[in-house]
Amino acid sequence: MISPGRVAAVAGNTIREAIRNKVLYTLAAFALVMIGSSIILSNLSYVEQGRILQDLAFGSARLFGVVIAIAVGITLIYKEVERRTIYTILAKPVSRTEFLLGKYVGLVATLWMMVVAMGVAFFGVSLVDERPVGWAHAAAIGLLGVELAVVVAVATLFSAFTTPMLAALFTTGIWVAGNLTRDLAELARQTNVSEIMGVARALFHVLPDLALFNLGLKASHGLAIDPSTEVWIPLAYGVAYVAATLCLASVIFQRRDFR
Repeated sequence: MISPGRVAAVAGNTIREAIRNKVLYTLAAFALVMIGSSIILSNLSYVEQGRILQDLAFGSARLFGVVIAIAVGITLIYKEVERRTIYTILAKPVSRTEFLLGKYVGLVATLWMMVVAMGVAFFGVSLVDERPVGWAHAAAIGLLGVELAVVVAVATLFSAFTTPMLAALFTTGIWVAGNLTRDLAELARQTNVSEIMGVARALFHVLPDLALFNLGLKASHGLAIDPSTEVWIPLAYGVAYVAATLCLASVIFQRRDFR
């Protein structure tokens, strides 16, 4: 049975390790600089300055958030194996599943703190430049946190059985493909080749639909957002995808031989 206390202990240690990670601070600094510089970049245009500012700020937050999630997530297991600390940890009354969940929860908690910081920076530059902000912007930032949780789950899955380099390549590929799943669904509908249709449908059901979490464009353009279909459904979908991915990661990690 999984113990929340043991998971929390591993998560707390993961947060402390992540906070000491220089790569995390470097990427976070770049993200905040890019969000801040969106004021300058938006002023280069004579039209739609407010929308350009918020588009740039959202884009910077999303891009650097994903980069941080992948950069830190791919080393979740590898560091412990490389330093051989995993033998000490697993020798204690901590199961492999608890260890994996603790690592995941710790990293997601760290990333959510970063999302809050980027959200504050976003609202700050918007208010400084006198651009309207509302609940739609908050919802877009919240769903960014859900998207990063999905990306970390995928990174955790690959880090459970492969090297950081391959995990980075696989996770990046999944993220890119996850933003194209709706194109795959459209391809499946339009093609008359059964083989292509079958592959497109399979990929559509396996890959995460990351476009669900991207409300930045609609929020910055002041378009109406339906909470029931554009916030709660993506949230439920994200939770389900994370749960399924972590279950698969746990099964693989249970069978991994560290000798």
